[in-house]
Amino acid sequence: MTYTGDVTPGGTPDVRELDRLTITKMSVGPMDNNAYLLRCRATGEQVLIDAANEAPRLLDLVGDAGLATVVTTHQHMDHWVALEEVVAKTGARALVHADDAAGLPIEADTLAEGDSVPVGECALEVIHITGHTPGSIALLYRDPAGTPHLFTGDSLFPGGVGNTDKDPERFAALIDDVEHKLFDRLPDETWFYPGHGKDGTLGAERPALPQWRARGW
Repeated sequence: MTYTGDVTPGGTPDVRELDRLTITKMSVGPMDNNAYLLRCRATGEQVLIDAANEAPRLLDLVGDAGLATVVTTHQHMDHWVALEEVVAKTGARALVHADDAAGLPIEADTLAEGDSVPVGECALEVIHITGHTPGSIALLYRDPAGTPHLFTGDSLFPGGVGNTDKDPERFAALIDDVEHKLFDRLPDETWFYPGHGKDGTLGAERPALPQWRARGW
């Protein structure tokens, strides 16, 4: 079936098969958080982006193949409710940006701008996006056989950037990073996967950037 990215809490995951990477998206928890399981098709190694909630469902999704790493996109609690249990039961390495590490319930190894997170023979580039939280990150997979794929946490959604609590300085930091580190660097066909709700493409959102900046959220 064709991947749409439309998932619902408690519902069936949606699976996207790329040439070298399989992406499985599942909605978990009362805040409709998206969790993404990435699997290298050559080696079978798996990485989870945001162990957000419902550890038993996430562990079922991981299955017997094991889990190498859990990357947390930012420190807000709804993105790590299941982290401690998933790490304890899989032995996975926990990763988070250094500026958000203190907000997690367990110790995690830290990431910085430009780091690479391996997924078997594939890799995710770490992009530091300030504003929603000090250490929010996006994770970029440059598919050699297709379009870029970008996991944005709560920094970018279809229709706007993430919440900054109406703080002008935080909003300015977020919109600047989103515009310059994402939109200025990546092509319109880049598919992005947010921390909640539906996916989008940079091309569909690009015309609205001036409107987002003018409205201040």
